[in-house]
Amino acid sequence: MKLIKSLLLGSVAGLAAVAGAQAADLPVAKAAPVDYVRVCSTYGSGFFYIPGTETCLRVGGRVRADYLYGEPVDRAQDAIGFRARGRLNIDTRTATAYGLLRAYIRYEITRSSGTSFNFPTTGAIVTSPNITQAFVQFGGLTAGRVTSFFSNGDLPTGHFGTLRFDDAPDVTVLAYTFSFGNGFSATLSLEDGLERRAGLVNTATGLPAPYAGQRVPDVVGNIKYAGTWGTAQLSGAVHQIRSNTLVPFVGGGADFPDTEYGWAIAASASVNLPALAPGDAAWIMATYADGAPRYLDGGNAGTIIGPFSAFENGSVLLADATIDPVTGEFEKTRAWSVAGGLRHYWTPQLRSNFFGSYLDSDSRQPFNTAGDFREYRLGGNLIWQPVAGLDLGVEVIYANVDSRAIDPITDLRFRDSNGWEGRLRVQRDF
Repeated sequence: MKLIKSLLLGSVAGLAAVAGAQAADLPVAKAAPVDYVRVCSTYGSGFFYIPGTETCLRVGGRVRADYLYGEPVDRAQDAIGFRARGRLNIDTRTATAYGLLRAYIRYEITRSSGTSFNFPTTGAIVTSPNITQAFVQFGGLTAGRVTSFFSNGDLPTGHFGTLRFDDAPDVTVLAYTFSFGNGFSATLSLEDGLERRAGLVNTATGLPAPYAGQRVPDVVGNIKYAGTWGTAQLSGAVHQIRSNTLVPFVGGGADFPDTEYGWAIAASASVNLPALAPGDAAWIMATYADGAPRYLDGGNAGTIIGPFSAFENGSVLLADATIDPVTGEFEKTRAWSVAGGLRHYWTPQLRSNFFGSYLDSDSRQPFNTAGDFREYRLGGNLIWQPVAGLDLGVEVIYANVDSRAIDPITDLRFRDSNGWEGRLRVQRDF
């Protein structure tokens, strides 16, 4: 019995030894390599390399809640408005032999209610998904929707409400920027002129006149400096004016007004003021427009006075031009504006912005579309940032319109108007 047991144990041990030897001869399966996400510090914080590529990616966004009070003019208008906005940013950058290759998308969804936000509509609730920016940059080339090159996006503005200057509006462009080094650059840009149309008025009826189709884009150019002390920029733009309204001749027949071209020029600058407090800065922008007034109104559509619902002049239209019913020619609107502000940090977490703007429009238009007026706005805010990326702020703006137009029916001057706007904002950037 012991002999049989010894033989069985010996056989098992031999088989195990043979199996182990054969297993040693087989290839060993290796674990799949782990491609760890690497931080990309070349373009600032928040970027990382897309695994398997040399492209850096940053995903960010914003959530904003606004609560607005606008002084109502009658019982029908809403005095308060509510707004919620969500933003998503996707930024990709790749270094190439020809320079930086960048693709950027900014998507926003806004829900707003009340006359204060949706002037002049009362009781409206509006939801608006929007691609605010979507562009490709390759070396000096920029193609897509981005901040207009007429505007200076580096100005340290910090107001919540509307001022009358070209306040970094987004338009669709095809542009090339020449960089000269030491902070100097120049840009030539073809931009969508449809987004800069302010309107036409037929003086025979006092009603808006339809535009004809766009034939050429707006041509925009700038010369810019950006450095450690601040920024400075000179801008210019040419804007096409075409009407689709037939104007009758005195002796019979009718024809369309000849195509005209409006233009605008602007100068802007900012300066850092660390002697007052770290982060302090002041800025200013002056603009003159002849037939292109939306270059001094931030690209805002419609009325010059909105969203202040307390203004009694109604919808004052800042048109590109009026149409003379006798000569059939355009009379272009001439307007100019100056805007500026100061940012001051009371403490590293508490800051204020003090700001204002003045606009002067010279264009005689009948009825309640009178565009011959002056307007100024003054305001200030206080913003607390308890933690990085979170702003809690309050703001007040006062606006006043001095109308110089005469109502052709009553032969009386339109009444001057003023209004107040108060806003509470909660904003989280990430």
